[in-house]
Amino acid sequence: MTVVRDTTASVDAVWNVLSDGWSYATWVVGASRIRAVDPEFPAPGSRIHHSVGLWPAVLNDETRVLSMTEGREVTLEARGMPAGKATIVLRLTPRGSGCRIEMIEHARTLPFSLVPESVQHALVYPRNTETTRRLALLAERSAVPR
Repeated sequence: MTVVRDTTASVDAVWNVLSDGWSYATWVVGASRIRAVDPEFPAPGSRIHHSVGLWPAVLNDETRVLSMTEGREVTLEARGMPAGKATIVLRLTPRGSGCRIEMIEHARTLPFSLVPESVQHALVYPRNTETTRRLALLAERSAVPR
């Protein structure tokens, strides 16, 4: 499942938001707070320790970087306890003076890995559309001269 969003922000501006683990709860729908970010984030193996849900019913969770190409792509393993794990790829491609953000998500563990991909896509599409919208807005905001 891929969500595509074009933004007027440069690849560097979007990457700056992506590589700031402390901003994760600002743009990732469902993440409610950041508890810690490994100092080497977004290097492979590093983690963002966050919580999901609405207070007071929050669950502590984490997202781990599986791979990263500096300034262009990061692949994450997101845990959605108790629902399982998903692989999420965030890819940035220059387009004119802005860039294209692609967000690709696949369930990796039971029970959601048993759900047909078309149903998985229908379920996560609205969340990922809002997530990429927030990411683009933060990057566009950071690119505005003050």
